[in-house]
Amino acid sequence: MENVKISVIPGDGIGKEVVPATLKVLDTLAELHGGVKFHFETHPWSCEYYLEHGEMIPEDGMKRLKETDAIYLGAVGNPTLVPDHVSLWGLLIKIRRECEQVINIRPAKYIQGVKSPLADPRDFDFIVVRENSEGEYSEVGGRIHSGQDEIAVQNAVFTRKATERTIRYAFELAKGRKGKVTSATKSNGIVHSMPFWDQVFREVGQEYPDIQTESNHIDALSAFLVSKPHTFDVIVASNLFGDILTDLGAAIMGSIGIAPAANININGKYPSMFEPVHGSAPDIVGLSAANPIGQLWTAKMMLDHLGYQDLGTLLLKSIKTTINQGIKTRDIDGTSNMHEVIDAVILNLK
Repeated sequence: MENVKISVIPGDGIGKEVVPATLKVLDTLAELHGGVKFHFETHPWSCEYYLEHGEMIPEDGMKRLKETDAIYLGAVGNPTLVPDHVSLWGLLIKIRRECEQVINIRPAKYIQGVKSPLADPRDFDFIVVRENSEGEYSEVGGRIHSGQDEIAVQNAVFTRKATERTIRYAFELAKGRKGKVTSATKSNGIVHSMPFWDQVFREVGQEYPDIQTESNHIDALSAFLVSKPHTFDVIVASNLFGDILTDLGAAIMGSIGIAPAANININGKYPSMFEPVHGSAPDIVGLSAANPIGQLWTAKMMLDHLGYQDLGTLLLKSIKTTINQGIKTRDIDGTSNMHEVIDAVILNLK
């Protein structure tokens, strides 16, 4: 029996509802597999925790996380209680940085039974590889002066190390998919960092002669994701561009509630973290209206990363079956509540 230790952080809002519900699905998968046992260590770190303790995560929190095999996160943020920049940098980004989760990956694909806003989605299936440690989200910068003379400076930081490892990850991923990598750039307007990004993309691409490559400016690429998403396979992007493109990917799928994400540690020193793209959605807390598909698909990515691809494949198949049976939440034109979707997924697994 393989024992897998998972740190669970339900977080805020609907995360506190969806995460415990999806743990039942993971337990069911473990029972079906017979050779693995998941041990969940649940932490109450959230905005409410911050109000009580003055910090989003306790002093020994990172040490405890680093001792587990994976981190399973629900949602972070409740701006009515704690400013977003405090909650985000105090928990989510802190974990990403200190666990060296340098790459973020988010798939987007057409799911039969989920109505895409696109008239003709044409069975698109792409994944965005996003640089997750620097770029436009660096902490370099500051504010000086006040009034009419006030100045805010935000520096985008692009290192060769981080840029190259992100682009290389995208090429390696494409080898097991359709064999195409698209680079998101804006070198016609951002005159230093983006030409550098383009240069590294070309250099790495030369090492992969069997992979088709293209480079699109971010504005045009955003339009192409709406007009012809089926033409993309792996998209590689900087921190900001990747963040924007992945929300667009969730939108063309039909709901941000079904979109998953993974923050990947590639050196093996620390655990990776898995989270749905949706936020804490405080407007639907307590209504059992949250869509658990995003969290479940996130669990699928976690299973794949941990080496249980057979369980991940089975889970995604059961999710699709449940949707095709018409058991869906309101955000994707269904009438079922969260618990009914979870129960149906478990039944389909069995």
